[in-house]
Amino acid sequence: MTPPAALLDLPLLAPDLSDEQVVAGIETAKRHGIASVTVRPCDIDLAVRSLEGSSVVLAAVCGFPYGFENTATKLFEARDLLGRGAREIAAVIGISRLLSREFQHVQSELLQLAESCHRESARLTVILEVGYLTDELKIIACACCERAEVDTVCPSSTGYTLADLQLLRQHLPGEVALQAAGIDTLDQFLELQSLGCARISTTAPGAILQEWAAREAATSPAPNS
Repeated sequence: MTPPAALLDLPLLAPDLSDEQVVAGIETAKRHGIASVTVRPCDIDLAVRSLEGSSVVLAAVCGFPYGFENTATKLFEARDLLGRGAREIAAVIGISRLLSREFQHVQSELLQLAESCHRESARLTVILEVGYLTDELKIIACACCERAEVDTVCPSSTGYTLADLQLLRQHLPGEVALQAAGIDTLDQFLELQSLGCARISTTAPGAILQEWAAREAATSPAPNS
């Protein structure tokens, strides 16, 4: 089983985070050697400086939190973030377009975002507000993501269920990774990992890694005396 640090993402997206708190979060990610941090667009330059020389991948949100922006605005934001140093873009799908059944628009927008990311050797994560969608629309969203060749799909951190994750994993091809968020315990992490999540966001990476280390120590054979 893959150790948690290799799959964990630390989201630094709360609206009331100060610069000092963003830097503190990044230092936590570096100290624990977790896979990535995800920041607000306003923090991209600060995050690039703070992560210099680190193996932690820098992701930034685009069209966050509801994907209300038009395609041109999302593309400008994504390209600006990539140019400033983001290696992953987490873009919110246009939920209103899905609900309006404008599927060609959704797929075209995702394709342009994916092309912008891949041109810079970066990855695109698509955030789905699944709480607003029927199962039919979740499946159609998966098809749009597959055709646009996005890298990862992630339901929003609130409003999703384990059944949602199972549905998404069932209707996404193997090359599209599944991400989940909103956990704070090792047991939750292990459950999401068992459902096929390749990246798991948490605001409590230290606690999860400490619990992992404690369980590993408890199950390791005692050295010969």
